[in-house]
Amino acid sequence: MCLLLRLWPVLSLLLLAACDQNQVFEKNADFDSYTWTVQEKPAFEFEIQDTTQRYNISFNVRNASMYGYYNLYVKHQLFGPDGKPISALLHQMILMDPQTGEPRGKGTGDIYDHQFVALRNQQFRQPGTYKIVLEQYMRQDQLPGIMAVGVRVAKAENK
Repeated sequence: MCLLLRLWPVLSLLLLAACDQNQVFEKNADFDSYTWTVQEKPAFEFEIQDTTQRYNISFNVRNASMYGYYNLYVKHQLFGPDGKPISALLHQMILMDPQTGEPRGKGTGDIYDHQFVALRNQQFRQPGTYKIVLEQYMRQDQLPGIMAVGVRVAKAENK
């Protein structure tokens, strides 16, 4: 039963992702011992074919309630099919309300899932395989309570 409760957020995200026609890519990287060390820099590769389409790139974060901060700083580096850097930005993601400490993500028990739009209406100039690397940018080498991070790429809706 406990295992089912821990897997429920993952299963619900998978079911929602299966229904999303705009999703191009989504993958998460789990951390051993539920700790993101500064040396771990998860890389995600995704394929873009339609260069006329704009895309939203989101970051997924899974944390346990034992995570000691209300926010998480993550730096991304995006590389094109030619291996050249396209962008590098520092993102602050608010995981818990700074005043109350209440989690802002969705979850059950003490595990919470968050999704933050990091790059809105991104345009890719050439078709091919792109790579995005995530790096934790907090002021300590180990972040206990960060269980996984990931990347989601979806077609931006035209308005």
